[in-house]
Amino acid sequence: MNIDQFLPEIPDNYIHLFLVVAFSLVIGLSQRKLQLKNERKEAFFGSDRTFTLIGILGYILFMIAPDTKVFWGVGGCGLIVLLACNYYFKVAHLKRYGLTSIITACITYCIPALVITQPLPFTLLVLVVVLLLTEMKETFISMANRMNNDEFITLAKFLIIAGIILPLLPNERIFEAVNLTPRNIWLATVIISGMSYISYLLQKFVFRDSGLLIAGILGGLYSSTATTVVLSRKSKTADEALRYRYAGAIFLASSMMFIRILILLLIFNPLLFGDIWSYCVLLFLIAFATGMVVYYHKNPETEIAGKHIDNISDNNPLEFKVALIFASLFVVFTIVTGYVISEFGSGGLTALSFAVGVTDITPFIIGLYQGDYMVTTVMIGIATCGATFSNNLVKMGYALFLGPKNNRRLIATGFSIICIINLAVLLFFYL
Repeated sequence: MNIDQFLPEIPDNYIHLFLVVAFSLVIGLSQRKLQLKNERKEAFFGSDRTFTLIGILGYILFMIAPDTKVFWGVGGCGLIVLLACNYYFKVAHLKRYGLTSIITACITYCIPALVITQPLPFTLLVLVVVLLLTEMKETFISMANRMNNDEFITLAKFLIIAGIILPLLPNERIFEAVNLTPRNIWLATVIISGMSYISYLLQKFVFRDSGLLIAGILGGLYSSTATTVVLSRKSKTADEALRYRYAGAIFLASSMMFIRILILLLIFNPLLFGDIWSYCVLLFLIAFATGMVVYYHKNPETEIAGKHIDNISDNNPLEFKVALIFASLFVVFTIVTGYVISEFGSGGLTALSFAVGVTDITPFIIGLYQGDYMVTTVMIGIATCGATFSNNLVKMGYALFLGPKNNRRLIATGFSIICIINLAVLLFFYL
């Protein structure tokens, strides 16, 4: 992005200086805010004017010799010496070892070089990152306190699954008749593991104390069936006033199944996404609206709701054994789907879609979207709706059986609405 396109009559030097002053001042104000928030009122390096002057100094020295940048380099060395002396006395007299303000001053000195040599969006990105990192100290401390002992081990596992194993796998078919390659098998595993991991991180670190509403939504993004089972069991021992909350959260979890299908469609079959996305959105809206109506139908007393802040699980879902189980199911469903289509045609695929609804439908759906079966888009839409319909029936059974008796009518009514609309969409594909 060339600034001259927007302000052609103003010399570049004027524009660059203005941007340097503005960006440096913003960084300086953020440091000033940190000083004011400091309860011990200890001395910090510089303030808003100091950081602004550092930016101006960097700009002047850079422009004196823009080709060699020798003056700018010497000025940077001088600034580093000054900051080193400041840090020495800070450690010696205050026994404080933080380097944040000092490193921020060095970044401010580099702002002029970014403004002059780099596109404006990149410089703005650097500024935003600096502001976020300097403002989020308490957030990072809170996140660190919530981390389990093996949190980084789990992150390393995901990086191994996604960044090391996946690129090494070949993309050649295992069986000629079925579109199964080691890479697409593991890619499906990575996508599902990533969705589960992101859902876990959001629930643990971002929405930890958000209650049943967010627990149902994020849990449904991970697994609507597992979330239904957990919430149904917990609702059996929960306060009577919270029964609408639990039922609504279960319906919200079911609505997220359709969002997960949309994500899988967009990743594995963008062309098919353009044909059936509207039906998935309709089913999501119906299920989500049902969940919200039930959730807020009756508000429990404040003290009851406040005491009950629920998390579905604090256990990390990302495990190698879980990934291997999913990969195995994906292979099995893909092979079975290919065999059923070749032997029984579209009718067999429809029957299979209803049958897989009693299990996890994700491996079946991914295999269906990735495969090169001789079936039409309509048949894939029918199979998708058939799987979600039977899966919702299974979840209704779990909720009725595992949940409290006084919630059964509510659960049956909500799932009946969702299933009827699901069946209507299924019939629409047939017609």
